[in-house]
Amino acid sequence: MEKEKEKEYSNPNPIRVGISIGDINGIGPEVIMKSFLDTRMVLDCTPIIYGSTKVFSYYKKEFELPEFSYLSCKDAGEAQQRKVNIINVWQEEIEFQTGLVTENGGKYAFLSLERATQDLAEGKIDVLVTAPISKEAMAKSGFKFPGHTEYLADLAGEEEALMVMVSGNLRVALVTSHIPLKDVNTALTKEKIFQKIKTFEASLVKDFGIIKPKIAVFGLNPHAGENGKMGSEEQEIIAPAINQARQENILAFGPYPADGFFGSAARMNYDGVLAMYHDQGLAAFKALAFDDGVNYTAGLPIVRTSPDHGTAFDIAGQNKASEHSFRSALFVAMDVYKARQFNKEINQNPLKISPKEKRRSSSDIE
Repeated sequence: MEKEKEKEYSNPNPIRVGISIGDINGIGPEVIMKSFLDTRMVLDCTPIIYGSTKVFSYYKKEFELPEFSYLSCKDAGEAQQRKVNIINVWQEEIEFQTGLVTENGGKYAFLSLERATQDLAEGKIDVLVTAPISKEAMAKSGFKFPGHTEYLADLAGEEEALMVMVSGNLRVALVTSHIPLKDVNTALTKEKIFQKIKTFEASLVKDFGIIKPKIAVFGLNPHAGENGKMGSEEQEIIAPAINQARQENILAFGPYPADGFFGSAARMNYDGVLAMYHDQGLAAFKALAFDDGVNYTAGLPIVRTSPDHGTAFDIAGQNKASEHSFRSALFVAMDVYKARQFNKEINQNPLKISPKEKRRSSSDIE
């Protein structure tokens, strides 16, 4: 009976979700497996994991998850609907060093990511969900980017992408992301802030289906500079960027002090929040939505999400990791894909607006 219900409710055209495995010594494989223990997850998507069946065989035994089943395939084109599919990106045996930062952990994470993004570019998968990587381990293996966001922007030929953290109606974007705090001040310019506002607004419309989004923009300094007493960036670059956005009919407001914003009811009046630097936005976001937060990369032609947590080496291999954030990342990726498809359809063949007929004046009436 349950199988009949699943067939009845399953999507005839499920979204092909590519999944990069992340660091094999972290919690990536664990949260992936736990996400798909519920067979309803494959009714609307066809998961295609880029990694190795040997990795999942190892962790399946370690965590005693016999109910996690999968198919091995050579190519995304072989992936079967309503099944978890694993592509063997490498064949060699692996030495697991769970909970440790190793060169091999970075190496296999990059091999997985590289193959997944290649298939994404070739249209073999529809969206990409990335399990957590260790930036240190990736650097050891020769990866030259601060993180996924910068890597994907480079592949797409974009100068920068926009990191957006998502949890329900809470959406927090960053002007600067993976740079040292001492460099934030010099990295901020009026032009950069304006472009991030513009990209954020476009994403809220196209990716989240908000017709006329309202964006709250943070200041940089305590109390948003307090009229120049605690810094001049608000007056010199942030407010002018907001004004430029308003001139282009973008509903941007601020700059607001960051410290009390998330604790006030005011945040409910906005569809998105733009923070100036990483911890300014993410510290509050993770306090509010750590269990189900999602990292979404906006401003690119592709759809990519990831959980809002890292590799969690401190609990790796202990069967303690929660899959909620990774599962949310799957849902957000599919929702954004559907929103983009809908946006594309409604704008594909717009009706031509005919010139208005001139109204006859009273003097024309005989």
